[in-house]
Amino acid sequence: MSRYDTQDIIYALATPWGRSGLAVIRISGEGCRASLSPFFSSPTALIEAKNATLVHGYLLDEGNARIDEVVLAINTRGHGYTMEEAIEISCHGSIAVIQAILSLLGRIGMRSAEAGEFTFRAFIHGRLDLTQAEAVEELISSVSQSSRSLSLSRLEGRLRERIDELKESLLTLLAAVEVQLDYSEDELDEFVFPRHALATLIESIGSLADTYQIGRLYKSGAKVVLAGSTNVGKSSLFNLLLKEERSIVSPYRGTTRDYIEADLEVGGIPIRLYDTAGLRESEDLVEQEGIVRTERLIGEADLIIYLVDSTDLGHIPAEDGRTLVVYNKSDLVRPAADTLAISAQSGEGVDRLLKAVEDRLKRSLPDIGEGDLVIEGERQWRLLEGAKGALVRALELSDSVDVLDVVAVELAEALTNLGELTGEVRSDDILDRIFSGFCVGK
Repeated sequence: MSRYDTQDIIYALATPWGRSGLAVIRISGEGCRASLSPFFSSPTALIEAKNATLVHGYLLDEGNARIDEVVLAINTRGHGYTMEEAIEISCHGSIAVIQAILSLLGRIGMRSAEAGEFTFRAFIHGRLDLTQAEAVEELISSVSQSSRSLSLSRLEGRLRERIDELKESLLTLLAAVEVQLDYSEDELDEFVFPRHALATLIESIGSLADTYQIGRLYKSGAKVVLAGSTNVGKSSLFNLLLKEERSIVSPYRGTTRDYIEADLEVGGIPIRLYDTAGLRESEDLVEQEGIVRTERLIGEADLIIYLVDSTDLGHIPAEDGRTLVVYNKSDLVRPAADTLAISAQSGEGVDRLLKAVEDRLKRSLPDIGEGDLVIEGERQWRLLEGAKGALVRALELSDSVDVLDVVAVELAEALTNLGELTGEVRSDDILDRIFSGFCVGK
């Protein structure tokens, strides 16, 4: 973390590059108001502004020429996102204006912020723990409403609170073991190891770790492939699901030569949907390459929607965990009652298909209730699994009084893993890996 010099005054554009009505430029660091005041039309108002107040005026260059009319949002030390003295400049969203302001800030001695540096400062000043810092990036990168909601829950501190509860239970267990090790047997009553409490703790940590499957699905989504023979209606279904004409639909076989992909959301799960070339024997070299790509996608898919033409039943694959057989053209021929039938022309049965897709993608996930805590980060999952593994080893050793010192070591290792989760135990390489993935300005 050597590039994160916390003594510097840093700045960054917090809104995307591009023309817009307004843009926001963030500044953080002790003395930032004093540094900016000579280049503001009301320097005294800026210097004397109270916390959480707005100051209106003009930014000026070194020659006292106006750059732009701005509103400055002021945070004094101990407040705001970074807990440092900070300014947020709201300016007009012209590229020329933004470039002029950023250039001015660099010339007057401020430093352009590194990726994630504002959130890093919020972390080191105690405003956020590591789980909340990670939730900031997860919230920014969320692509579904479910992922957004889960990330916001972690940002509010619910994961930190849960980890604190687990650590408190673990500390109680460790204290009991340490007391037994520190005093001779004749000074204490007969020691009964709290196996039930340890088993309960293992179950609680394991349940939290298992929610990673859910968080990963809502964050990364699923790859869903439309497959089947030529002219079974894959492109028509693709267009119907997207509610736009993306794929070319024609009565000629082999129209789709290469796959087309698009994003949608099904039951809160972000989906990457692929329309693919029809599977058949072909002498056409271009079509053959399309079929090879289709087969590759099928191998990589989380779920395959295999369409069958109800008017011309050909090869029908067996359903398995990754394959959902769907009978299209139900408006022409009614398939058997126990089959999943749709009409890509009329839209009949598509709601049922989407529910089946949602159920299939969620089938192997652990059950959670509405509002339950879910983790999303691999780092969090690994640390929880590490803590759980140490506690399982401690439980296996707990029957023998002769190895209580080893049990204490395992309990301490579990505590270290939980401490790393929230950032109480940390190293520079861990922090660098987390914050370097953030966008500049956050």
